[in-house]
Amino acid sequence: MTAIAKSGTPSISTPAPDVEHSVSGLYAGEALSAGDACYIKTSDGKVYKSTGAAANAAAVVDGFVPSDTPIGEACSLYYGVRWRYGAALSPGSFAYLSGTTSGGLDTATSTGGTVPIGRVIDATRIDLFRSY
Repeated sequence: MTAIAKSGTPSISTPAPDVEHSVSGLYAGEALSAGDACYIKTSDGKVYKSTGAAANAAAVVDGFVPSDTPIGEACSLYYGVRWRYGAALSPGSFAYLSGTTSGGLDTATSTGGTVPIGRVIDATRIDLFRSY
């Protein structure tokens, strides 16, 4: 496995997502960083970093947070959009939910991250989407 490292602050490289590719009106249940893969926890309705460490509810990816968000602050999740994410990425490769870094991406599957959640477009951009 090779972690897909963020290069700088990830940002959306396509126009702002429409309502079909975003969820707003959410609140961060923990501190989130731009580009983190996230899920909405059913017990409190807040957003947390997804993790592929186990095949459980935290392994679901509902979207990606567009900016750094402190705990308790409002946030949105985007999916099905292209992000400027890394550097020296391998075009055509898939991205999976990391089993070692919460909210992170990897080049290989993890226990809970068995489906691709992204496709590398070029050396710096990835199309990122939900896990379902």
